[in-house]
Amino acid sequence: MKSFSNTRLILLHPSLTKHNPTPFSPNRLCVLAFISFFAFVFLLTLLSGRETPARRPNLFPSPTTPIPSSGPAPYLFDALIHYAAQSTAGLMPDRDLRSIANLLRQRAPCNLLIFGLGPESLLWRALNHGGRTVFIDENQYYIAHYEERNPGLEGYDVAYTTKVSELKELLAEVRVQIRSECRPVQNLLFSDCRLGINDLPNHIYDVAWDVIVVDGPRGYSPESPGRMSSIYTAAVLARSRGEGATDVLVHDYEREVEKVCSGEFLCRENLVGADGQLAHFVIRGGEAARKDDFCFNRTATAAVAL
Repeated sequence: MKSFSNTRLILLHPSLTKHNPTPFSPNRLCVLAFISFFAFVFLLTLLSGRETPARRPNLFPSPTTPIPSSGPAPYLFDALIHYAAQSTAGLMPDRDLRSIANLLRQRAPCNLLIFGLGPESLLWRALNHGGRTVFIDENQYYIAHYEERNPGLEGYDVAYTTKVSELKELLAEVRVQIRSECRPVQNLLFSDCRLGINDLPNHIYDVAWDVIVVDGPRGYSPESPGRMSSIYTAAVLARSRGEGATDVLVHDYEREVEKVCSGEFLCRENLVGADGQLAHFVIRGGEAARKDDFCFNRTATAAVAL
């Protein structure tokens, strides 16, 4: 192995030429080294002494940025409502759409149950981001179509056995069984009440629903399935949830079935307001729920229905 003990360090200065190869003196070399060291220490001190700038918020998140579990960010919420309201495919009037959206803004993420699938269904699901949204519809093929095109959507089909033309007959039957099969607080899974929907998956009856929207089934002709069962079922689920309150929204409230059944089972004393085609009820469960009847005063409703 070659020895490097006698190796000399030679530095070339730009001012030196080939004709004047005079080397640095030891003193000049020390001065240059000292200046370089001092400059390095000064630069290091300057960088370490600077404060780290505050992190600026991400004003334009990428599509993969997760939305907080508490619900859509306010600007996304407003954008969804805006574009849904502008869509020509929507069947629900703008006023009603915004009323439901405003309620979801307050309650989401929550347990949301919706009777009926329609053009607004994906909007309700998006506005309830982080919560649970379940759809119930009479058409199993319609549900299958939605689930195929929207993975993760939860929907169940129901075979309605009632007709709009049977309204008075069904109300009379329920009133006779108000303290037995058609009582206000019960587990509908084991009920034989004709208006009760009892063929849903078992776990649906165990959920404390925060918001229920009744926008189905069809009810536009005497022979079509009316919303007597969906309104009755919503009323029982809300009262049987345990402590807390459920917001129940009934669409097409101007129609006879919707107005009469809402008065019969959701009750006027629970009506918060009615605007456009939408009525808003707040039903309390637990100890606040009445066990022997739905309403404190059904005389006015009975006069209208029978």
